[in-house]
Amino acid sequence: MKKLFLFLLFSVSLTAQKTETINFKQNIKDIKSLTKSLTLIDNRSNKEIGKVTQKNGEVEIKFAYDDLNTFVQNWFLDDNKQKGNNDIVVMLEDLKVYNEQSPNDKYMFGKAKIKISSFIKRNDRYYFINRFDNVIINDPRNKSGVARFLAQSISDIITGFITASYTNSVLSYYIPEKELNNYDAYLSNNYKAFNNSDLKDGVYLNFKSFYTQEPAPDYHLNKNKKGKVTSIKNRDDLSISYAGTFCYVDQGKAYKFTPSGFKEMIKDSKGFYIVTSRDQIFAENKSGGIIIGAMAGGLVGAAIGAAIDSGSNRGSVKGFGYRSATISNVYIDSLTGTYVFQK
Repeated sequence: MKKLFLFLLFSVSLTAQKTETINFKQNIKDIKSLTKSLTLIDNRSNKEIGKVTQKNGEVEIKFAYDDLNTFVQNWFLDDNKQKGNNDIVVMLEDLKVYNEQSPNDKYMFGKAKIKISSFIKRNDRYYFINRFDNVIINDPRNKSGVARFLAQSISDIITGFITASYTNSVLSYYIPEKELNNYDAYLSNNYKAFNNSDLKDGVYLNFKSFYTQEPAPDYHLNKNKKGKVTSIKNRDDLSISYAGTFCYVDQGKAYKFTPSGFKEMIKDSKGFYIVTSRDQIFAENKSGGIIIGAMAGGLVGAAIGAAIDSGSNRGSVKGFGYRSATISNVYIDSLTGTYVFQK
């Protein structure tokens, strides 16, 4: 009987070890003391995060907290004794972990899909601050720590996203409270590049100018006899670095600059995308991961009064993941100009 009890106890122990928790132990201090409150809206249709497979079996990933909103509010209060005037709302829209192997992949990857957005609340009006919408990939060589890597990545991304939201630029268009859950479609009405049937030819130095369809004045494309773009020149007829541009539009077609050259931006019902991979468009950093910067495309924002430091990009969010060679449609976020990986 004693042996049976110990066996059952050991079995329960093994079962308990098949869970990896997402803990938030980092500091979320607002160093400029601009923020008065932080509220989280958990807008996920399914609150289960999911499971991934690693060397020792299947592991479920969960939050370490039953009431995530209460935890986030207390987390903010604990780290911010001196407060400002801004009420910030963070919306968790999607969070899933899963295994996936695309047709052109050699490996089965452990992945985490996360979509999170933030707003400043003014009475019953909400002003968009930022959004992180991406898939994070585990390095396939990390066979025994898949769940731990993804759980820590989720924690780091949410923490970094919150602290970046304190000082990032804010869209000047407001969202009525009743439209908050539909904010993307609501704000898309102001997206000229998406709503207009034709794109204006010219050079766009940042995403904001492409969003508003206002090409840089006095910048032009230099082409060879075959019509291929060979350089971009400014008002002084001097060639400028491609890296200093967001894209150019030639004969109604947009071309996005990437480290592997300009790629055509194709438009569908979701927005603009390029066909590429992480390996092609991101340089490897010292830790062997990729960096997805929240400011990569230039925010489309205008500060509300003096509430936000609109010129700062020091709060860019970093999302780390394996630099896979998976080719897919990589969208350009319609509100931030950043890459949105779906694979």
